[in-house]
Order: sequence, then structure tokens, then C-alpha cells
Amino acid sequence: MTTQTVLITGALTGIGRATALAFGKLGVNIVVSGRRPEAGQALAAELRALGAQAEFIKADVTQEVEVRALIEGAVARFGRLDVAVNNAGVEGQNKPVTEQTEQNYRDTFETNVLGALLSIKHEMRVMQAQGAGAIVNLSSIAGQVGMVGASVYVASKHAVEGLTRSAALEGAPVGVRVNAVAPGPVQTDMLERFLGRDEAVKNGFLASIPARRAATPEEIAETIVWLASDKARYLTGQSVAVDGAYTAQ
Repeated sequence: MTTQTVLITGALTGIGRATALAFGKLGVNIVVSGRRPEAGQALAAELRALGAQAEFIKADVTQEVEVRALIEGAVARFGRLDVAVNNAGVEGQNKPVTEQTEQNYRDTFETNVLGALLSIKHEMRVMQAQGAGAIVNLSSIAGQVGMVGASVYVASKHAVEGLTRSAALEGAPVGVRVNAVAPGPVQTDMLERFLGRDEAVKNGFLASIPARRAATPEEIAETIVWLASDKARYLTGQSVAVDGAYTAQ
């Protein structure tokens, strides 16, 4: 049986890192990507220690030439691409819509939307030629509801959900599945930056989650691994909310 090859962007911290470790424990071939070579090489070594064949390739997902080189590099190293997890993303500035700036829009959309589009574009080309593959995009509950102070981030994640559905329609006839995972609050540095250091604000937000807590990165990673697996082989074009019942309210 051919060993699967998995590619993860934004793999160096948070959900991306947890996902890399979850796949690494399965002994797959894995390419991790990000913009910090030292951290990337350390993660690749950690994955190899788990039994995976692992490589780090530096890439900025807002630059198409780098995205193309990343995916071509993964295929050159391992011969194919079975799973792609498009995790690279930023939270942008948490401010009222009346205070949002053109620069914040550009910065947020270039990473969250353009980065996802370019990644899907080149991953899909490889997977269509293979006749099989699974792409998992990282969305958010912000891709399904509105959020005060986060208009630009919310808009970017709604766009990711639209990209996911449209790409799924194109991929389904040739055996390529495209889905999204939409986490609620997760115990990461991004959540700390987004909510700020005010414990009252953080506790108030977590109290609005029926589960009364944030998820761990590992809980999101487990969902991603399942969604990319053959156990979900008829599931495509969907966004799976992993949010402690927040969007069920």
C-alpha cells in the first residue's frame, strides 16, 4: 500500500503544528510549511522521530511562485500529494468596522483568502491528475456567523467557505474532496491576540460557548485527520464546525 503524502501550510504553531504531529504519528510522508526555517526544520525532525518521513519547505502563501514551488517540491520529494491542509492564516485587527483600514483588509485577505485560493489551485491540479485527493481548509465559526469587532476576519473566513464549496463542486467528478473545518475558540496564541489579555473579556467570551471552554489544538487536529481520511470518503463541500455548540445556538 502506498504511503500517503500530506502537506500542511502554516504548520509551525497552534492548529497547524498539532495537525502535523497527529499525521506524523500515523507514519505518513509529510511536508510542513511556514515562513521560519529554523522552527520548520525542528518540526520536521520531531516528525521524523515519530516515524514519519518529513520535510520542511519554506513558503509564503501570498506569493504564487512560492506556493507552486512548495507543492511541486512535495511531489518531487514523495511522488504524489494525497492530503493538503491549508491552515496558514491571520486574525487581523480586532476593531469596530468604522475603524477598519484598507491595509488591514489587504493583509488579512492576502493571507486568508488569496493564500487559500493559490494553495487550492495548485493542490487541485496535482490531485486531479492523480484522480484522488483530499483538501481541508481552515475556516472558523467566523465563517458562519458575524462577530463584533472582527468584520474583516469574518469576511475573509466567509470567503474561505465559498472557495471550499466551489472547489468541491469542481473536484467531486474526478475524486478530489474539498472540505473545511470551522473551529470555535482554540487555546492558541491567536486566541490570546484576538481577545487581548483582559481575563474578564476572555472569560466572558468562553462563557458564551455552551461547552464552557476553548478547544485544544489537538481536538481540531483530530477532526482534520478524520475529514481527510477514507472514513469521510463521501463527505465533500462541507464546513464542519468544531465549536462546543456555539453555532447551534
